Amino acid sequence: MSVTTRTRPKAGKTINVAAARRRQRANQVWDQFRGNTSGLIGLIILTAVILMAVTAPLIFPAAMLDVTQIDNPQNQPPSAANPLGTDPSGRSVLAMLVWGARVSLIVGFAATMVSMIIGTVVGMAAGHFTGATQAVLMRVIDFFLVVPSLVLAIVLSSVIGPGVITIIVAIGVTSWASTARLVRSQTLTIESRPYIERAWALGANDAQVITKHVLPAVMPLVLANTTLTVGSAIISESTLAFLGLGDPSVISWGTMLKSALDTGAATGGYWWFVLPPGIAIVIVVLSFTLVGRALESVINPTLRGR
Repeated sequence: MSVTTRTRPKAGKTINVAAARRRQRANQVWDQFRGNTSGLIGLIILTAVILMAVTAPLIFPAAMLDVTQIDNPQNQPPSAANPLGTDPSGRSVLAMLVWGARVSLIVGFAATMVSMIIGTVVGMAAGHFTGATQAVLMRVIDFFLVVPSLVLAIVLSSVIGPGVITIIVAIGVTSWASTARLVRSQTLTIESRPYIERAWALGANDAQVITKHVLPAVMPLVLANTTLTVGSAIISESTLAFLGLGDPSVISWGTMLKSALDTGAATGGYWWFVLPPGIAIVIVVLSFTLVGRALESVINPTLRGR
């Protein structure tokens, strides 16, 4: 009598199969995303802005922003030498705009990262656990949803003190509630599926269910929500900086608007110092929104045509 033995697939082969599936899914998402014209336009604009911000030191040396090393006329209108004119200190507005993109994008991405981490962790916990834990987490989420995040950010920034790190923390710890609510809803849907019941039957604990089954399933939704949140974070950064809660020595689009107000450029007719940062904020935020909506329509087909 022959005995048939079942061989277990090698770990390396299993990993390769999983990696191939992820690549296949990524290719499918990209193919569908390319079919969304508005999302593709937003992505192209964001790519150009990010490249501009990364190469800012090469395009405009930092010395061009040092008021002690420049000799440009003050409040000069746009010209061939300075396409966007100069500010009340004689600095090139174009150079300030490019350098300001670095800080605005860094704050936007960093604050969004903080917000996404908190929102994802709290949302999964609120959807996974029951009883008192769920009740407490839901009340905390409801509190942050009811109170305007910008108001909380202003209060927190005032307590901690002005600065870029302060703005990142203030935005991140006050804007996670909507993500938590979204992740909780998705977690409840995922944990009602049969494969979660099989995981429990096989002896999986809470940490294993959350990290191995729930987290990978909610990540596409979190990714789509991230692009939308970055735009909101950039608006919040500009607002906080305009209110004087940022570092005045660090150039961002928000501090440019604040400087335009303080120096009288906004009321003195020097439009070239006011419009560029405002237009930049609108374009970048709109681009993030277009990309986020396109990703949503790919990840959740029911949203197509909305």
